[in-house]
Amino acid sequence: MNLLSCPSGLDRRRFLKLGALTALSTLTDVPLGVRRALAESGLGRNGSKLIFVFLRGGNDSLNSLVPVGDEAYGPALRPVLHIPRDEAVNYSATGTCDFPETGSAPKKGTYSYPFAIRAGNGFTALHPSLKFLAPIYNLGEVALLHRVGYPLQSRSHFDSQHFWETGSPNDDTTRDGVFYRAIMESGLAHTAPLTGVSFQSSLPMCLRGTDAAMPNLYDTGRYNLLGIPNTAVGNTKADAALRRGMQSPYPAKRNRDLLQLQYQNLSDTLAIFSELDFSETGNVYRDIANTDGDTEPYHLFPTTNAKNGGALLHDNNADKFVAPPASSDFFRRLKAAAIVLNKTDAIVAGTELHGFDTHNRQGGVTGSHANLQRAIGWSIYALQRYFTQYADRVSWKKVVVVVFSEFGRTSRENSGQGTDHAEAGAMIVAGGGIQGFGRSAHGTGLFGASPADQANGVTVPWVTGGNGSLFGVSRRYLRRAIDYRSILGEVIGKHLGATPDQIQRILPGYADPAENLRTGGICGIDGTKILGEVGLL
Repeated sequence: MNLLSCPSGLDRRRFLKLGALTALSTLTDVPLGVRRALAESGLGRNGSKLIFVFLRGGNDSLNSLVPVGDEAYGPALRPVLHIPRDEAVNYSATGTCDFPETGSAPKKGTYSYPFAIRAGNGFTALHPSLKFLAPIYNLGEVALLHRVGYPLQSRSHFDSQHFWETGSPNDDTTRDGVFYRAIMESGLAHTAPLTGVSFQSSLPMCLRGTDAAMPNLYDTGRYNLLGIPNTAVGNTKADAALRRGMQSPYPAKRNRDLLQLQYQNLSDTLAIFSELDFSETGNVYRDIANTDGDTEPYHLFPTTNAKNGGALLHDNNADKFVAPPASSDFFRRLKAAAIVLNKTDAIVAGTELHGFDTHNRQGGVTGSHANLQRAIGWSIYALQRYFTQYADRVSWKKVVVVVFSEFGRTSRENSGQGTDHAEAGAMIVAGGGIQGFGRSAHGTGLFGASPADQANGVTVPWVTGGNGSLFGVSRRYLRRAIDYRSILGEVIGKHLGATPDQIQRILPGYADPAENLRTGGICGIDGTKILGEVGLL
């Protein structure tokens, strides 16, 4: 983590400016907005925390939450990509989500079930690669949200990712991220050394802001000043550099206190990270019981082949992997995010998973998209088990996991056996406090995914057939029924503890009656009927 870097030729003034811009947060005199936040609510102070995972590239939600009850979905629409029905299963039956357990049969792969998995709402099914969502879903701890988007949807990766992460659709001037604004509204960024952190190639927009910088790490083994490894020699060198910077002999100036506090905050955060075990030898977290009917509990974070599902139990059989080996770096970062939330005072942590721009050879039951979804399903299963079994500063009851992507994909398969950029997609929200299956008035934990979807008295049915929801926009895109800001607003308000006024500042437009983000109704921007808040928490 190159928080402060002074290569040769960089003058001291630029070095200090860089320190002020890239240290972790500002502990200067508390400004009016922060004093207001401190007095206004318990935002960020109720013990609740959030993990985000951004699926970069535009996830094909129609092959995640599969509308098997819509006669328009099938081989005519998707000759290669469609997920077939199991003729022995009644998909119109309601109840729990099926879980095709494979057990310890050495020749039976973990994902050997080749059909859509009945999800239990009488209409929608899961892609078989998402089978590990089923146990968490059946506990009522997962909400699966279909047809999610925003008004005047952009089909540009860059623009749509920006709009999702800033919480300001169609506003490319906003430069503060939605989770950054939540942290700033809490006031904690001015009083605590570590509030939000990401683990990916660069700091995501959702944690960027103009008044306080959040840390981003890609390699947790090299998080210290100047990228120095976490060793006794390296830490001594980093600490000495910080002390030299803090004890500048130059006379007091207007910004000297700011720099002193930035350095102190950076030093405190480095000390926090030095106490955490991100190492491979520290990756000892396992399931509570034998997983998937196998002979032993699986490791929760498959960062090596030896820790990847039941492969090692069956002569290194790759068919027993719970996640593709190519996702090992993702699980290292996910593990780091979980550890930081569990072992520190940070309230937001997250990472990303790339590869969802599936224009060509996407695959159906198997293939590249199925592999990516294995990582999604297992990651939520692993986080539930981790924060249930290994809870330290936060338990699963106080954690929410939000998984999202910038848009969905076209309903019709393209000539390259893939899908193209589209509009509405899917979100997954999980946590011990989620009102999912058997807990909520909605009843199923699936929202926007059936002909009878309703929230707050607003009904936005899924219309089946050749003129239905699959072709709701331009005869090829799925039209939204849920605005993603309604989901984030519920999570930030009901989970993290923001007041209505704070939510409005975090998510501009949230209180605008023309948008109906809270109560649902007709969106005044484009005339689309949306559900509003669906009752996640």
